[in-house]
Amino acid sequence: MDDFEAAERGFLGALASGNVYAADGREVWSGDAYAFLDGGRPETVNASLWRQSRLTAKQGLYEVAPGVYQVRGLDLSNISFIEGDSGVIVVDPLISTETAAAALALYREHRGDRPVTAILYTHSHVDHFGGVLGVVGRDTGVPILAPAGFLEHAVSENVYAGPAMARRSILMYGSALPKGPRGQVGCGLGQTTSTGTVSLLPPTRDVTRTGQEETLDGVRFTFQLTPGTEAPAEMNFLLADRRVLCMAENATHNLHNLLTLRGAPVRDPRTWSDYLTEAIELFADRADTLFASHHWPTFGRAELTRFLTEQRDLYAYLHDQTLRLINQGHTGTEIAEMIELPPRLEKAWHAKGYYGSVSHNVKAIYQRYMGWFDGNPAHLWEHPPAELADRYVECIGGASAVQDKARAYADQGDLRFAATLLNHVVFADPRNGEAREQLAGVYERLGFGAENGPWRNFYLQGAAELRGGVPKAERRGGGSDAALATALTAEQIFDGMAVRLNGPRAWQERFAIDWRLTDLGRTIRLRLANGVLVRTRPDREAADLTLTLTRAQLPAVLGGRGAHELRTEGDPGLLDRLLGLLDKPRRDFPVVTP
Repeated sequence: MDDFEAAERGFLGALASGNVYAADGREVWSGDAYAFLDGGRPETVNASLWRQSRLTAKQGLYEVAPGVYQVRGLDLSNISFIEGDSGVIVVDPLISTETAAAALALYREHRGDRPVTAILYTHSHVDHFGGVLGVVGRDTGVPILAPAGFLEHAVSENVYAGPAMARRSILMYGSALPKGPRGQVGCGLGQTTSTGTVSLLPPTRDVTRTGQEETLDGVRFTFQLTPGTEAPAEMNFLLADRRVLCMAENATHNLHNLLTLRGAPVRDPRTWSDYLTEAIELFADRADTLFASHHWPTFGRAELTRFLTEQRDLYAYLHDQTLRLINQGHTGTEIAEMIELPPRLEKAWHAKGYYGSVSHNVKAIYQRYMGWFDGNPAHLWEHPPAELADRYVECIGGASAVQDKARAYADQGDLRFAATLLNHVVFADPRNGEAREQLAGVYERLGFGAENGPWRNFYLQGAAELRGGVPKAERRGGGSDAALATALTAEQIFDGMAVRLNGPRAWQERFAIDWRLTDLGRTIRLRLANGVLVRTRPDREAADLTLTLTRAQLPAVLGGRGAHELRTEGDPGLLDRLLGLLDKPRRDFPVVTP
């Protein structure tokens, strides 16, 4: 079945407007902005990416199989609805409460006002849980299922390097770019991310093993636990009575990221491929329809088996061939230029690099096994970018000479090296407006040719920042940060403090603060010495300050509010001294300039 036919199959209806707004009138999702995809492909968009974006931009409610429905095109991900005996089970309620509520309203418009009787989170990324309070209330009482480890990973993945990841996400998703043929056209996995209110309700029931069965509202689920694949906590499931298989985000219609360009731990392609093999063995003969948390379904047992097999072979091939070439002495950047997919995979639309790419996935595998260093002593202690740029520009004969050479390489079609040369000029002198504009033009050409959605967005957003500076960080709905903070453990909150401590300013400080958390029935000691904030248990030595409070009070106290209401023993001034040593993370740091 053709992808466009599969993507249209089961269409029941769409929102009259593809835009979704918050209660204050702020636009949090604009599907209508992608109407230009209905026209002919312009020269400024790669033909293959244009095809993918037309598919992922389709908005509406679709019947996947009897009793199984999806709303697609209202966020980066899909929300799915499985009808039970008395209501509907919601799977993966999008990023934002506003888009999730709009999707549920669309479902109910066509299928009746069925109550939500259960929630499933397939994995621990925000586009699969953030909209939960758009489909149920905070005191819902319905069962919420998730894979073991979900809560820890859902709230901690972006805590330690969260600000830097958020900054890079602007480039990865092109969120600050205008939508259109010369700007953002999608990101391969979907169109972009919504910017509404993020919420989180903790799971009430964990899936802890493959083969675990649960019955929700009369519907029988059989789960496959797949930790360490696309997410550190993830699961697939089979609806055996309906012969429908959900593959979460482990098998979608593109090559996925092994190392997402916004930043994250490297994913394990060997584990990923092994779990796909297991899914084929467990479920392929028991399903006629496959759907996932992104993209469109795959119909037919033979077709879904082929799809899963090719997806499995895709990750296994990249893993094994990268290791083969590593063991022949090649570096990650070399291997990324050497590897070609087998002909059958090269021809498969679902194996193309719309979101991940062969190039950066190969480098991720190299990083996973070998680290950042390629073994060449010349690369062991290089100058940082700006200092290195100064020296390169001086060696070549000054900025003007480098720009002339870059222009010649660009005219010959070697945009990659033109970008390298011009980047040195900009890092040597970020005030050189002519070089910035010249580099922006090269980035623009690279972006227009990219098949990979995030690559296009990085190039075009880089060009935009060279011309107009760093954009403001994305604004999410009120309470989004607080909603996630409420799910952090006390230990995670204190660990987050530790990575904000300005070590050099704290070199001469030495004290201990005990945090007596009455609702948790335990005390956590933070000891500061040698510029390190260490979390320990109290010992026989008395703390310099003891604070008595509840876990719920922690975020406010650490934000500098409400400390005067606490019972204290010892030197109360130590709390202000500690908070004064914490750096505030930046969300607007430069990337394409020094």
